[in-house]
Amino acid sequence: MSLATPEASARTGYAINPLDRLSERRDDPAHVAGLMEHPSTRFVVVGRDKPILRLTGAGYEALFTREEAHGLGALRETVLLGRDSERAYFAQLLADEALVVREQPDEGALVDTNQLVVPGRPDLIVHDLRAVAVEGLLAPERIGLLGQAKSVLYWHARHRFCSACGVRSEVSSAGWRRDCPACRAMHFPRTDPVVIMLAVRGDSCLMGRQPRFNKGMYSALAGFLEPGETIEGAVRREIREESAIQVGRVAYHASQPWPFPASIMIGCIAEAVSHEIEIDRAELEDCRWFSRAEVKAMFEGRHPDGLLAPNPIAIAHRLVRDWADGAAPQF
Repeated sequence: MSLATPEASARTGYAINPLDRLSERRDDPAHVAGLMEHPSTRFVVVGRDKPILRLTGAGYEALFTREEAHGLGALRETVLLGRDSERAYFAQLLADEALVVREQPDEGALVDTNQLVVPGRPDLIVHDLRAVAVEGLLAPERIGLLGQAKSVLYWHARHRFCSACGVRSEVSSAGWRRDCPACRAMHFPRTDPVVIMLAVRGDSCLMGRQPRFNKGMYSALAGFLEPGETIEGAVRREIREESAIQVGRVAYHASQPWPFPASIMIGCIAEAVSHEIEIDRAELEDCRWFSRAEVKAMFEGRHPDGLLAPNPIAIAHRLVRDWADGAAPQF
């Protein structure tokens, strides 16, 4: 399906994934086996939550033939991702022991500088999926496919036992279910809903920053949707908890699959009906109002205090930019 005017969600990172997921064929073992064995089929491989990429003369490649994928080492789970007009795609989880840590000591580094590597394969890199997107190493369609693979394989890696009786579960439905052989419970991959919202009042919007953010970067507020809560209720609660700002109307704007580890970001614009901020220091380092002119200066890299807007891969970027450009709900 193509849209004359792409919806806002399609302009967020990890969102472009045009595969037919073949959900109606997942319980047909013969069909799934035929797809897996077809010479045109390609595999993406994930090791310890990170995709494995191949260096080529033209850049980076995320797709492997079946033989290439199996040659990387012991594999755990296999999941049918879907197919496009050319071929089918599977995701495979590489056993942890197939990777080794290459130590790169740096006493002055603020982050871990060690690297995961596939032994004997200097043509391969084990790369963080955020970095793949930020650095633009692959086409958006490939990044979306890797996001799908990472999320479902993460679930498999951490849900190997039945939560009802504790017996080791078995993979079924082409990787989209785990069945308990003892109590017959069926377990499905989960997606955790997160509300992310831009509170607006007149010509200003509310943004905050956490200590882990890049220096000078401010972003929309966000938090997990809790059981028994509407999206609107979660938006109002999270804004109130983190900033003490009261919210009236709430309007949905866009969503984004966020594979860190497996969330769906629900982006909203919220009408602020109060102005005085009280920062929850357990959650935020700072929180403040920004004028529309300030926001545009942040996007253009000319804010007088050197402040920055959210990175383009994040839905927060879409919320803030669309509001600043008048393309999001305006209260």
